[in-house]
Amino acid sequence: MKQDLSSVFAALGDPTRLAIIQRLAEGEASVQELAEPFDISGPAISRHLKVLEQAGLI
Repeated sequence: MKQDLSSVFAALGDPTRLAIIQRLAEGEASVQELAEPFDISGPAISRHLKVLEQAGLI
């Protein structure tokens, strides 16, 4: 359980990932739509999404 919570908090500790979660709470979005406000590449957003997925948040 501690490891699970640790990965959740680590995932949410990044401002970009937190913003992604907040955006996804509004509804589905493509990788490009998620990347747009951050001015980062699609692959970078994909890495953030992978961290969120591994933490069980998406």
